[in-house]
Amino acid sequence: MNPHVFRQYDIRGHAERDFGDDFVLALGRSLGTFYAKRGLNRIGVGRDCRLSSPRIHAALCDGLLRTGIDVVDIGVGPTPLLYFAVHELDLDGGIQITGSHNPPDENGFKMMVGKGSLYGADIVELREAMESQGFHEAPRGTRESIDPTAAYVAHARRDIELGRRDIRFAVDAGNGAGGPLALETMRALGLDPVPLLCEMDGRFPVHHADPTEPETLEMLRERVLGDGLELGFAYDGDADRVGVIDSRGEVIWGDKLMIILSRALLAKHPGATIIGEVKCSQTMYDDIAAHGGRGVLWKTGHSLIKTKMKEEAALLAGEMSGHIFFADRYYGFDDAIYTTLRVLEIISHSDIPLHEMLSDVPETFATPEIRVECDDAHKFDLVQQVVDHYRPTHDLVDIDGARIQFPGGWALVRASNTQPVLVLRFEADSEEGLEAVRNEVESVLERLRRG
Repeated sequence: MNPHVFRQYDIRGHAERDFGDDFVLALGRSLGTFYAKRGLNRIGVGRDCRLSSPRIHAALCDGLLRTGIDVVDIGVGPTPLLYFAVHELDLDGGIQITGSHNPPDENGFKMMVGKGSLYGADIVELREAMESQGFHEAPRGTRESIDPTAAYVAHARRDIELGRRDIRFAVDAGNGAGGPLALETMRALGLDPVPLLCEMDGRFPVHHADPTEPETLEMLRERVLGDGLELGFAYDGDADRVGVIDSRGEVIWGDKLMIILSRALLAKHPGATIIGEVKCSQTMYDDIAAHGGRGVLWKTGHSLIKTKMKEEAALLAGEMSGHIFFADRYYGFDDAIYTTLRVLEIISHSDIPLHEMLSDVPETFATPEIRVECDDAHKFDLVQQVVDHYRPTHDLVDIDGARIQFPGGWALVRASNTQPVLVLRFEADSEEGLEAVRNEVESVLERLRRG
């Protein structure tokens, strides 16, 4: 058993090497034991379109059923559809089999306990049960299939209030699990999206389904510019993250998108709490405060953000990577399709394009997320060394890696919880300042890596 598949807020690994049938069966029994201990019984199970997902799905369900769990199979679809089903059907928990934005030969598990996330110490408990083989014994559970698509579409039709419906936009689902649901929902609202790679194909044959990587947005960018569209949306493999291209072909990263969304929210909910994470621009937090909101800087990670939202009674949260969470008119989980609809709702009532909504935001110079390969065994230790290096001389936030303050800018070094990489980001009030901060931190990081 590869211990590195057990992450802070999900389980991720290579589908064949790490998730053989025996492992997945044991994980299903461990999850069933976890739920049974808490008096939880009716559990939703969904899966994405990866080629390994049917095999993993069969073994996982078998393990759950052996512990007496009643499985509600929601079929193939994006992760937010599983989250939605757990809330809409009032299930006791849920499991989505998905590799998210990772390569096609990888897979994983995103899990819920009740209506919240299963993460952290709970994942440690799952691992320990698998190691000890201490599984709950009960008569075999039942299994039923429920497709929540119609309920999802109906919710969107009740919730989204469009002004005009002739918005010209494209959707690139990257051949992931979100394409069919996105198109069905949008067309039910009277919208006419230009579809790109909206057919599910678990090989992801055209491009990687990760909207944080600029090269994966190039097809969408070309279509927006070539067809003179107002904007475009891109999803990751399981459609819980969204990327946005404006009419000029430029990327509106998650923190800038949050400015647009938070302004609309605060206009209706003055003083609302809005959560961001350590990679988000300082301009986002400043803009939330300027519009009367309460901005909270928190850790990266969908499970951690959702839990913090409940603690703070936040109505909106977002990550630089495009995870956007609405508790206003929705259930508080990350859903790229629903976020798309909320952006389109704003656009439909506005007489200016999306990028002009940001015209009064102070200009800064920032990098996108920079991913530096670093093996799982050393990445957290290396980040701690960065913290120790800068703490004596710089203001530093270490709730999730090291966010280091410099004159006129900041730098972030954190360990990814989903990949063997370090995530870096830099921002400054000038190009020269950005280059100086980046060179300084990257040189320190390189020295520490050499030991």
